[in-house]
Amino acid sequence: MVFDIVIGVLGLAALGLASSARVIKQFEQGLVFRFGRVQQALRGPGLTMIVPGVDRLKKVNLQIVTLPIPAQDGITRDNVTVRVDAVVYFKVVDPVKAVVTVEDYRFAMLQVAQTSLRSIIGKSELDDLLSNRERLNQGLELMIDNPAVSWGIDIDRVEIKDVALPESMKRSMSRQAEAERERRARIITADGELQASLKLSEAAARMADTPAALQLRLLQTIVEVAAEKNSTLVLPFPVELLRFLERASAHISQQVTPSEAEPEPEQLPG
Repeated sequence: MVFDIVIGVLGLAALGLASSARVIKQFEQGLVFRFGRVQQALRGPGLTMIVPGVDRLKKVNLQIVTLPIPAQDGITRDNVTVRVDAVVYFKVVDPVKAVVTVEDYRFAMLQVAQTSLRSIIGKSELDDLLSNRERLNQGLELMIDNPAVSWGIDIDRVEIKDVALPESMKRSMSRQAEAERERRARIITADGELQASLKLSEAAARMADTPAALQLRLLQTIVEVAAEKNSTLVLPFPVELLRFLERASAHISQQVTPSEAEPEPEQLPG
């Protein structure tokens, strides 16, 4: 009889011990409610004991939480319809505030992130969403961090993932990019032609000072044309030869004597 009583007592003790023992993981902290009132002393990782029927243990995860924000439709400041999605990384730094202040801090964070993202879309222009995301990420983080601090939550970072544009806007941007590439190509071509013309002008000025260089260039051109094995070869008549003939003709004209130019007098009959 006594043995049965001892066994019963030990069984009840073991059952009470099992019901009061709790295990808290390394990345968690335990928050104890005693008769509905939160205890400020947090329970750390490992084995902890509570009073069955009196205490209730609430475990809070302290790891960084990845919270995807569903794609939000909005109109930018320059009246372009876009669809933007993002992601928020946060963690709980004050378990008491995270449990007591807000009913469900994950759901609350999601709602704040969605409204903040729509607000950022309305305040930004399309070019900012496409090319200046770092600044927008910082602004979005500040907007979400304001209420999160009062909930005992720290925002690690916020990132805009994707910006979806209407098909008409995609085609318009494609045409704009093509026009920009064509403009740059024309500028490069014009700049090359300008540099080439300057070099040609400089070369022509130097050749004008040295006629021999001009003749050598002429001979080089003739050799290059002849190398192509054309059936007909047109040679330019040297201008210097024309000038030589002109000077020679003038010199001969100056050597004509006046006696040769005047007619002989008529002889009178005697």
